[in-house]
Amino acid sequence: MRRFIVLFFSMVIWHQGSLGQKSFLLSGRVEDEFGKPLPGATVVLYPANKGAATDVDGHFVFAGLPDGTVVVAVAFIGYQSSSDTLVITKDQTFQVRLKPASLSLQEVLVTDQYVAKRKRDQTLNTEMVDGEYLKQNLGGSLMSSLGRLGGVSTIDIGSGQSKPVIRGLGFNRVVVVENNIKHEAQQWGSDHGLEIDQYAVDDVEVVKGPASLMYGSDAIGGVINLQNRRVPSSFTMGGSVDLTGKSNNGFLGSSVALFGRRDRFFADVRATVVGYGDYRVPASSVDIYSYRTPLHKRHLRNTAGREQNFHLSVGYLHERFQNRLFFSHVGSKSGFFANAHGLEPLQVDTELHDRSSRDINDPHQQVSHLKVIDKIQYHGDGVKLEGDLGFQRNFRQEWSPYVSHGYMPAVFPDTMGFDARLERQFEKYVYSGNVRFSIDLDEGINLKTGLNTEYQVNRIDGRGFIIPAYHQLNAGGYLLGHVDLSTNSLLQIGMRYDYGHIRTQAYQDWFPSEVTEENGLKHQKYLVRAWALNRSFNNFSWSLGYVHHGQRWSFKTNFGKGFRMPIAKELAANGVNYHYFRYEVGNSTLSPEVSYQLDAGVTYNSNVLGLEFTPFVNYFSNYIYLNPTSEHDRLYGNGNQVFRYTQSRVFRYGAEIQALYQINREFQLGLVGEWVYSEQLSGEKKGFTLPFSPAPSAILSLKYQKERIGVLDQPYFTVDVRFTATQHHVVPPEESTPGSQIVNLGLGSAVDLNGQKVNFNFQVINLLNTKYFNHTSFYRLINVPEAGRNFVLNISIPFSGSFSNSFKNKKI
Repeated sequence: MRRFIVLFFSMVIWHQGSLGQKSFLLSGRVEDEFGKPLPGATVVLYPANKGAATDVDGHFVFAGLPDGTVVVAVAFIGYQSSSDTLVITKDQTFQVRLKPASLSLQEVLVTDQYVAKRKRDQTLNTEMVDGEYLKQNLGGSLMSSLGRLGGVSTIDIGSGQSKPVIRGLGFNRVVVVENNIKHEAQQWGSDHGLEIDQYAVDDVEVVKGPASLMYGSDAIGGVINLQNRRVPSSFTMGGSVDLTGKSNNGFLGSSVALFGRRDRFFADVRATVVGYGDYRVPASSVDIYSYRTPLHKRHLRNTAGREQNFHLSVGYLHERFQNRLFFSHVGSKSGFFANAHGLEPLQVDTELHDRSSRDINDPHQQVSHLKVIDKIQYHGDGVKLEGDLGFQRNFRQEWSPYVSHGYMPAVFPDTMGFDARLERQFEKYVYSGNVRFSIDLDEGINLKTGLNTEYQVNRIDGRGFIIPAYHQLNAGGYLLGHVDLSTNSLLQIGMRYDYGHIRTQAYQDWFPSEVTEENGLKHQKYLVRAWALNRSFNNFSWSLGYVHHGQRWSFKTNFGKGFRMPIAKELAANGVNYHYFRYEVGNSTLSPEVSYQLDAGVTYNSNVLGLEFTPFVNYFSNYIYLNPTSEHDRLYGNGNQVFRYTQSRVFRYGAEIQALYQINREFQLGLVGEWVYSEQLSGEKKGFTLPFSPAPSAILSLKYQKERIGVLDQPYFTVDVRFTATQHHVVPPEESTPGSQIVNLGLGSAVDLNGQKVNFNFQVINLLNTKYFNHTSFYRLINVPEAGRNFVLNISIPFSGSFSNSFKNKKI
């Protein structure tokens, strides 16, 4: 390990080269209004875009600065930001004293100058969180860690995977973006989680509402924007070690990161290993449709899993230019709940599955996701040009014992080109390219334009069929204007054009089926499950928004049109969904979804009270959904009900509310609530809501935090109570889900152990071991409750240092 670290930083230094010019040192200290140090304050230099965080004594250092003028921006939670201009001609020291700020909703916001400006300029409602928030609310996956944000819920798939839902919309209606490139996998599958390493994410931005203007098709419901490690300060090295344990499923996770930077070149690397067993529920049995299944030691058998992830990033930074290359691989293997997969759940080998809670047997899935992203950025006086190139390969295999259904042969033939146990295989290649250009035309007037392109190739294999192989092209361009009407208000208007094309391949069964002709004769025939399909789509979208900021009150509103082209599953599916015991059929005549949405936001901030209310109204002229019919499949299963994709007009509305009251210097009282209602206005399900509609819910929290208690730095203690209402608005075959009240605890602090800082966060999730159901959970349809009591401990050990002066000035 020691040789690896030395080699890693030597490579960074080797590429640095000679500085070629005289450089200076800028050091300083950040204090509060009483002159006490503020550790962890953010200090950023512009236009060099160099950043640093103050140490335990409030000190910061920037080395290798050229002569010239710099702007020093300083920010710290709960204090007013500061900005000063300095002329660098020699080594300098600089002291900053920050003043307390009016209370804002700090529980869910990152408070630095960039984030404050980002939220202020966004006409859509936006939430932002940082890595510290994620560690304090660590869930089974990154998406479940975001479930505490208003308007954000998840579709959970066991204990280790989940997919996001924003205001009741999920799957391909929510875009996940990582380092400016849209994450593309098999997100259409209800049992497919996101291949994201939650340890590798530093900042998360959640855009609620149609964001098609900037991100194109699939962003009709919102965007989850993920950013990895920030650029480190000059002439620094360091890293972190994260250790996580969870009691419910025996989760053990470890992630190690290293970074280093000279003046221009920087790099970081991260490796993550995770393993967990079958998770426990507060029930000794579950009712799966018409039969009851006992659970051994209350474990959901075969829900264990493991992950091995790797990330590498290298970059070059100049005053006006930056290039950064990201490489990542996320690999996982996880089991499917054995009693809820396939067509013979009663024939599960319970002796095999109950032998160990950590083994992964059939049925299971293996996923490998490779991602390479190159980000280029140039900025001049009032001009900014950015480009992104991305490549992804998603390889997913689903394995289960071979069982003959319908006219399938009793014994799997050995002449096929795949293993008999390979139920399904998907191999997807994605090539992405983005270009963005921004220019300040006049004081207070900014114009942004951009192009997004994406080409997908998806191949299939295995004995089962659900969607055909396909090629898909998406391309779009946008123009966005931003006008400052005054120092407190702005107007934003934009338009976008999209073009999409999808070409699916024909598919026929690998085994013959018996068919009866009109004349009554019977013969064997290889049935066609999907015909070749070739369709194109285009759309014009627009958006109009207004923001006004007062001293205490702020208002924003946005009205826009969103767009989503149908995906391959909706157009050409034709097979059994083993997880839902149903047969799904696509519709090749579907038209693109079109959404019109009005968003609003009202915010109030004072010294003791912060409030935010964000209502919305949404109309779909042709929402795509899976509709149950009276038909039953007789060829490929045991008479599974047939579901067909169709479209209808849908009206939706709802709101989120957040409040934070500062009782005194140590205690805060918080509230986060959300509610969404939807109704189908046409079609066979007219008058019904939409599938997977989350129930109204609210989180009432009490937080205690001090600056210091003995050796504990910034210790905190929280008590959360989540109230969830009964969900009566369902679409058959969904069932009503009863309400619940769940109590969670949290505490944490930073501790200085002989000069080494150690952060720890401890949670007790579902303190009372309450049996409850999540209406948006993958297993809700088969009456599987949520996980029982869970003790979660995360220990993070950051370490950092700087190169010596002789090392800094060394010419290579």
